[in-house]
Amino acid sequence: MKLCLCLLSLLLLVTFTVASSANVSYDGRSLIIDAQRKLLISASIHYPRSVPAMWPGLVQTAKEGGVDVIETYVFWNGHELSPGNYYFGGRFDLVKFAQTVQQAGMYLILRIGPFVAAEWNFGGVPVWLHYVPGTVFRTYNQPFMYHMQKFTTYIVNLMKQEKLFASQGGPIILAQIENEYGYYENFYKEDGKKYALWAAKMAVSQNTGVPWIMCQQWDAPDPVIDTCNSFYCDQFTPTSPNRPKIWTENWPGWFKTFGGRDPHRPAEDVAFSVARFFQKGGSVHNYYMYHGGTNFGRTAGGPFITTSYDYDAPVDEYGLPRLPKWGHLKELHRAIKLCEHVLLNGKSVNISLGPSVEADVYTDSSGACAAFISNVDDKNDKTVEFRNASFHLPAWSVSILPDCKNVVFNTAKVTSQTSVVAMVPESLQQSDKVVNSFKWDIVKEKPGIWGKADFVKNGFVDLINTTKDTTDYLWHTTSIFVSENEEFLKKGNKPVLLIESTGHALHAFVNQEYEGTGSGNGTHAPFTFKNPISLRAGKNEIALLCLTVGLQTAGPFYDFVGAGLTSVKIKGLNNGTIDLSSYAWTYKIGVQGEYLRLYQGNGLNNVNWTSTSEPPKMQPLTWYKAIVDAPPGDEPVGLDMLHMGKGLAWLNGEEIGRYWPRKSEFKSEDCVKECDYRGKFNPDKCDTGCGEPTQRWYHVPRSWFKPSGNILVLFEEKGGDPEKIKFVRRKVSGACALVAEDYPSVALVSQGEDKIQSNKNIPFARLACPGNTRISAVKFASFGSPSGTCGSYLKGDCHDPNSSTIVEKACLNKNDCVIKLTEENFKSNLCPGLSRKLAVEAVCS
Repeated sequence: MKLCLCLLSLLLLVTFTVASSANVSYDGRSLIIDAQRKLLISASIHYPRSVPAMWPGLVQTAKEGGVDVIETYVFWNGHELSPGNYYFGGRFDLVKFAQTVQQAGMYLILRIGPFVAAEWNFGGVPVWLHYVPGTVFRTYNQPFMYHMQKFTTYIVNLMKQEKLFASQGGPIILAQIENEYGYYENFYKEDGKKYALWAAKMAVSQNTGVPWIMCQQWDAPDPVIDTCNSFYCDQFTPTSPNRPKIWTENWPGWFKTFGGRDPHRPAEDVAFSVARFFQKGGSVHNYYMYHGGTNFGRTAGGPFITTSYDYDAPVDEYGLPRLPKWGHLKELHRAIKLCEHVLLNGKSVNISLGPSVEADVYTDSSGACAAFISNVDDKNDKTVEFRNASFHLPAWSVSILPDCKNVVFNTAKVTSQTSVVAMVPESLQQSDKVVNSFKWDIVKEKPGIWGKADFVKNGFVDLINTTKDTTDYLWHTTSIFVSENEEFLKKGNKPVLLIESTGHALHAFVNQEYEGTGSGNGTHAPFTFKNPISLRAGKNEIALLCLTVGLQTAGPFYDFVGAGLTSVKIKGLNNGTIDLSSYAWTYKIGVQGEYLRLYQGNGLNNVNWTSTSEPPKMQPLTWYKAIVDAPPGDEPVGLDMLHMGKGLAWLNGEEIGRYWPRKSEFKSEDCVKECDYRGKFNPDKCDTGCGEPTQRWYHVPRSWFKPSGNILVLFEEKGGDPEKIKFVRRKVSGACALVAEDYPSVALVSQGEDKIQSNKNIPFARLACPGNTRISAVKFASFGSPSGTCGSYLKGDCHDPNSSTIVEKACLNKNDCVIKLTEENFKSNLCPGLSRKLAVEAVCS
């Protein structure tokens, strides 16, 4: 029977023929590269959401975090700017990014799509394609399929030309076609099923020499592998037993929307989900995102997705490891890798150890043994007997035993340090040192039509179909005549402007004066604007600047989701309410400064700027320009826009993106002070930022700066205070650690090794400062029963008075240090019967 099964496995093994280098194949257990089974940890880093100067550092940080593979989408609308007009420069240099991964000795998963969703504008599909006659996205539609195949083939051929597929000696081991189509296939009925099958066949016909995957695609045909996207994929089973269990998207955080909350996913829960996946037979796991980055320019979708795409990822938007999340997952990866051979080549047995507790034990013929013991109870800790030994499992946790004896990692016990990160403000420094006071150059636009009107129409037009996303902006203007007999003129009352819109936002002007802003939000794009306005006897000009805040990114028939005005009325006149909706409206696409390209190159000279040391405040439709020095140091840089309204920003012609320090519309009770990691996560479980600006700081990559003479340009839509704009440096200013005596210590035991030593478990705290900084002070140290969190630790009833002395001796003036929880360091007779902890907070400088 065993012999038959072995022969059957060989027959079912799907092999992708290789030209000269790596042979990538798979079976029901794992990917097989050059005849070796691989357990792979992958990290999503999207090349256009950072800059080329950051790529080597980001990839290296992932590698140091125990990652084997980098994963990225391919962003169609960033590459094919118009039919057949391709761009691969700057942030969109896909070949350079792939080569950066290859140079780091890592694999690459290329998710070509070319529909990607990804909170990216229009889901990554070029807007021009929507206006090719007869096109419907993502269904059995000839124009869409023609352009999709053409672009997919172009990307595949580019990768082949540069010898980037594994079959050619390159890093690409998997390619993806389409993206999460299973959710929407049924909306397109039979054409949906035909399209999914066509996409798979079209991909396979590209002859890449590596397997293709389709995520969340439950009818993916052989030899395509269907994969899982979710917060948890331990229960996922591929649709064929001959396919490996692959998790393409584990979301370690979530995205933000302007006006929304700030989601956080605890490191303990992320680690729990990963450990459970490998416990239950997973073999390839990818974090979406590992580094989220930035939606530069107008690339954010949604609508209402913020310019920051930080995602609460293990590496933050600015490229710094987010600790403890990054460190905790690094230790998890190390523990899993200690089990790799037996996990992939052994047999597994599942053992129930009581309610909510189970062990999955992997053994092979050599006698190797690895076990994952999990407690999925989301409230209660459990103590269980396994192989004649007792193990304590916190609620909602997994313990990893690479030798079936010693716990080297528990997902709920975070031994990694927590970084203290500060946004250090730096006033803008004028590059011209001859000038005594800081000067801004100003250009003010007039509300309404500039230049020649584009067209006049009775009634309204769809905003997106009119601009075709060449700009966020569309002016609508009309006028009304007010009789001098109107009662409101005599009584001093104000009529009310009532506007209904399907999205996304607008600024209202009456007789050249700003009257207010209305907008939808990330969960509901339509909105109502209701504001008192100042009208005068005679003719009154109504000018509405309607705007988009990123286009729809996904959903059935999402390419037909529109935006714009549906009704404009004025209430409170003698005749009651006047409906302006069917009036003749004059339209103009864009704003004038954008058309003149005031933000870059020769466009800067297309107008006469007014120089002033007292720039106007709270003035709408204003362009600001300043020539500034780069902030000192080498830390990542942001732009503090807390005191501005809404608009766009550029540095040296590079698009920083949309800024909008819009306050979260949620009340404080909708957010949490402390997050309980236990139990299933959802994006609203552990939110912060209620009532606070959704995004205050905007990433400006260091590589965009020159030492001096940097041209900062802003277009302010509704009014702000430019004198309060500052640069900030994102700086690690300190580190904390909280470690208990019962914490496993895989980091110390197995550092530099791939095997477990059988010495006594010695818990320890490790503190490290970045780069050329040192631990200059110890703000808090207590061994015993300290409480609180980093920045607010408190001594408990049980405290070793020598704690600070011990920590200072080990750490002061060092870049990093280790403090072992041993009897030599701390009192052994302290607090008998208690599990003792060490809490430390140190300053880096």
